[in-house]
Amino acid sequence: MQSTTDLNLRSFVQYDEKSHFPIQNLPLGVFEEQGKKRVGVRIGDMVLDLALLERRGFFPSLPELFNTSTLNSFLAVGRPVWTEVRATVSRLLRDDEAELRDNIELRDKALIPVENITMHMPVAIGDYTDFYSSREHATNVGTMFRGKEDALMPNWLHLPVAYHGRSSSVVLSGTPIRRPKGQVQIGSQENPVFTASRYLDFELEMGFFIGPGSELGYPIPVNSASDHIFGMVLVNDWSARDIQKWEYQPLGPFNAKNFATSISPWVVPLDALEPFHCKGPEQSPRPLPYLQAGGDMAYDIKLEVYLQNSLISQSNFKFMYWNILQQLAHHTITGCNVNPGDMMASGTISAPEETGYGSLLELTWKGTKSLVLESGEQRKFLQDDDTVTFTGWCQGQGYRVGFGEVTGKIIPALE
Repeated sequence: MQSTTDLNLRSFVQYDEKSHFPIQNLPLGVFEEQGKKRVGVRIGDMVLDLALLERRGFFPSLPELFNTSTLNSFLAVGRPVWTEVRATVSRLLRDDEAELRDNIELRDKALIPVENITMHMPVAIGDYTDFYSSREHATNVGTMFRGKEDALMPNWLHLPVAYHGRSSSVVLSGTPIRRPKGQVQIGSQENPVFTASRYLDFELEMGFFIGPGSELGYPIPVNSASDHIFGMVLVNDWSARDIQKWEYQPLGPFNAKNFATSISPWVVPLDALEPFHCKGPEQSPRPLPYLQAGGDMAYDIKLEVYLQNSLISQSNFKFMYWNILQQLAHHTITGCNVNPGDMMASGTISAPEETGYGSLLELTWKGTKSLVLESGEQRKFLQDDDTVTFTGWCQGQGYRVGFGEVTGKIIPALE
């Protein structure tokens, strides 16, 4: 059987080589058309209706998985089913396969132009955990607040630091982001004031979704972790830096982070990312045995940040110090169970170079300098009506495996 990531694969659906959604990708999402939500696969500028294919008998050995408003049931069934569905979809979309290509009636119903659909949250997220796994980002932030000598806390090189986020405020790309209000300490004043955040920021991240869950009391071994991860999305974990500065000691982020986290709509399977494995940063000291994952477990995913249509940062997911297998293994090492649809995010992804920092906090170095946009406007932190857009892709030979975009526009705080 031909690999679903073969660079020579071609689809009868037309797209150019810079499309994020070639036949080698096949991400899943939840779309609405004619008032009905169901699961589809993105191919070029079309969506393949998996619920329709299911009704027509293309997945005869499987339970009903796609005539639904979330991917959770599909995530729960695990890798053998994921592989079967991916192989079937890949075969149907190939340019040398007549079954769908030449069935005009089915093809016209099953392939829907993206301009005719509305995207929805792909997953009903039960729990959300946000990691802090970029050494460059952690070093930058630590340097700002504690000085260069104490930039990294003593535990940082030994474990993937994380905190539990708020799943109820994870929203789909395009959802407006309301400026939060909270307690803020201004200058050297002893007492805080209640006000709208003045230091609103983005955080360039990626996230992954849990497939089959785990049983309470039983950790997921690092070398089995990939069997519990279906795929990945782009994540913007918005942050109110002034609220965070006042509240974070001693327990870390709370109101500064819980007001919104944006994700992209199409979930890219790990299978599609397989050709883009690469070596991650050297880990020294050597992690404890339960965190030692064999092989190249990083991914070469190019990332870009745009503010008001100006490119302001270029990073890469391969810079992450702790990889997703280590993150999941550490998360469950206590016996904490995970469930289908749980989301885990990487934490801010910063490149070693200043042009690849993953937040305005770093790009403006805590607001001590201004970022100049193409329009000539200057920013230290986000203003009302600003729009932030992330995009990311893996570059293959003559094709891309991409994530599309995650975007959000800042709207004013409530009066």
